[in-house]
Amino acid sequence: MLLKNIEELKNQIKQWKKDGLTVGLVPTMGALHDGHLSLIKKSVATCDKTVVSDFVNPTQFCPGEDLDKYPRTLDADVKLCEENGVDIVFAPSPEEMYGTDTRRSNDFLTYVVPPFFYTNKLCGKTRVGHFDGVCTVVLKLFNIVQPDYAFFGQKDAQQLVVIKKMVKDLNVPVEVVPCPIIREDSGLALSSRNKYLSDEGKENALVLSKILKNIKTLYKKGITDIDALKETAFSFLTAAHELEYLEFVDKTDLEDKKSADDETLVLIALRTDGVRLIDNCILGEE
Repeated sequence: MLLKNIEELKNQIKQWKKDGLTVGLVPTMGALHDGHLSLIKKSVATCDKTVVSDFVNPTQFCPGEDLDKYPRTLDADVKLCEENGVDIVFAPSPEEMYGTDTRRSNDFLTYVVPPFFYTNKLCGKTRVGHFDGVCTVVLKLFNIVQPDYAFFGQKDAQQLVVIKKMVKDLNVPVEVVPCPIIREDSGLALSSRNKYLSDEGKENALVLSKILKNIKTLYKKGITDIDALKETAFSFLTAAHELEYLEFVDKTDLEDKKSADDETLVLIALRTDGVRLIDNCILGEE
């Protein structure tokens, strides 16, 4: 079932809750791929009912980013959801979600602002205000859907940590369920933005997973010096890559690591073929 109206969705949720059913939420910006499908399957297996939100959220895009050209494939998304047991696809307009055209003015919106310590680094360093938009839309979805469980991919690792922090600090009654990164056979992490890549760009993008795999291999051989591990990454980069960051932080609170250990989250962001891509791994996990 496709719904675009908040009140209609809330009425359906109210009936489910009255019947004692558990509800899972998979928040997405659409352009669904196998990575999203893994979250959907986890929700369907875990919960009585599953809601997938399909909403390109304008408040998390910074000036000059790809809001207008971000891939929108609602019909295909709805079909995929229906084939995989989703009960409701919620696809509101920005006006339905925010009551105003947020592309013109955010002056009259209430925002959820996560701690600066969690957002002044990694993706938040160059995407100022991005996580305010993420937390605002996610909390709105939590309030509308009132899910028992919410499913998020590990690929957006900083986002996952920030949302967990918001849920804890604001006493939101939902269990956040992290789900593993899904990759192509080549090793490239699935992303809606992969659709922007040419064949050559896809080949160049493999450097992200190659760098992470190499770092993990060296760590397992006993190398824990972060500068040494970072240094090995540069041999993989070419003129086709514009590295934004390669950082080693604690997987729970994003604090910088002094030396690598099993709890270390390694995150990388770079541009290739004009597309910004991210990836990560946890050193102590297979």
